[in-house]
Amino acid sequence: MTAETDENKVRKNGLYRGVSAELAQNMKEGWTLPEPGGAQPCAQAAYTARRRMELSIRFPGELLVVPAGGPKVRANDTSYPFRPTSDYVHLTGDHSRDAVLVMEPGQSGGHQAVLYTLPPSDRENGEFWLDYQGELWTGRRRGLAEGERVLGLPCRDVRTLGTRLAAATAPVRLLEGHDPAVDAALADRVTADRDADFRTALSELRLVKDEFEIADLRFACEATALGFEDVVRVLREDAPTPERLIEGTFFTRARLEGNDVGYGSICAAGTHATTLHWTSNDGEARPGDLLLLDAGVETRNLYTADITRTLPVDGRFTPVQRRVYEAVYAAQEAGIAAVKPGAAYRDFHDAAQEVLAEHLAAWGLFGERSAGEAYDLGLHRRWTLAGTGHMLGLDVHDCAKARTGTYVEGALQPGMVLTVEPGLYFQPDDSTVPEELRGIGVRIEDDILVTTDGNENLSASLPRRADEVEAWIARLRSPESAVPAPLGRG
Repeated sequence: MTAETDENKVRKNGLYRGVSAELAQNMKEGWTLPEPGGAQPCAQAAYTARRRMELSIRFPGELLVVPAGGPKVRANDTSYPFRPTSDYVHLTGDHSRDAVLVMEPGQSGGHQAVLYTLPPSDRENGEFWLDYQGELWTGRRRGLAEGERVLGLPCRDVRTLGTRLAAATAPVRLLEGHDPAVDAALADRVTADRDADFRTALSELRLVKDEFEIADLRFACEATALGFEDVVRVLREDAPTPERLIEGTFFTRARLEGNDVGYGSICAAGTHATTLHWTSNDGEARPGDLLLLDAGVETRNLYTADITRTLPVDGRFTPVQRRVYEAVYAAQEAGIAAVKPGAAYRDFHDAAQEVLAEHLAAWGLFGERSAGEAYDLGLHRRWTLAGTGHMLGLDVHDCAKARTGTYVEGALQPGMVLTVEPGLYFQPDDSTVPEELRGIGVRIEDDILVTTDGNENLSASLPRRADEVEAWIARLRSPESAVPAPLGRG
């Protein structure tokens, strides 16, 4: 973020230490630089321009700063795989580390968006090979002109950003906490209230998905369905299957089709399925168990699916497993039916939870109380635990900073995508339920797009009815079932 040259920085950091003059000179010579190439605009460029325009309208006359962030340390000198901040991706389509989007207010209104990013190293520069973050170590960086063609907005050297920010006079809105250098440069110009308001605006900008986002989420669901099929194929009917094998199997599909998993996969077998966020995945799926698999492929554009199926490991539900499963299925059907434009966001949750309360009452778990009375008192929550869904997009729990009145107390609009995921979780040590129910956990989750006349289940290719699930497992285990080829896009 400074105008300091790469070579001066390398010298100051002592990276030339122990390097002979001959080697230093040798490393400057003989490199055939790549041609600039004819990179085409990315498919998302027109959509990101519209998103920036919407943000510009919200904050006229203000300087808007959205960093991509940088790698986070995993241990010592190793980092987690880099993923840029979701708001940065939403506004640019770019995945570069240490980049910063700056939207500068114009004198006649509107904003000029500029992407500050790190250009390729000059091959005569020691940073190219002496710095562990140099291109010889981490790979080629996109040139500024190339970035402009691909992303559809001006690109400048991020090392000049400090000077630009220092000269800015407009009020500043900054997405804090992702780039320490930018935070420090603007520390005396950003307040907590302004930061919170900016985060809210960025979240609410993502509530309604555009055509590009919907298509990517549809693909994420298609790829995730293949991952679930892969898991079924590795489940043993005659011996335990490690949860880690299940996790790794799905991860392979996620990396093949997309960027990664969208969140830590829940591969919960047996009593582990009663733990809502079981991510240790260090147990075994045994014949006779249920496997609760909650997983999603994150596409190469970083949109994620979020799907759950509860599967009988040996291919057949026991009578009591089926009874619990069908109660959850009925609740999910009621929840999905409540998803439509103009409906209150909470309607689908209430519809699903009321059905679960009716089943719990029929099983005698509320004693003398009726389902309605128990529901009003919240007694069902002992076994339902969580809400019935959430917004979905670049984040698995998308739009998290949106205002309550706009999100959970708002109305559904066409283009919103949310999960519907009721569940019943009977803890193995819960003495208030019949022994046959203890240790059973069931969740069914699908990704639902609000349309102009109702909804579309983006993950409908995965069966949900109990008998359909059994038939699906049997088909995938038959000798004639071939492993599908990669979808070929992501």
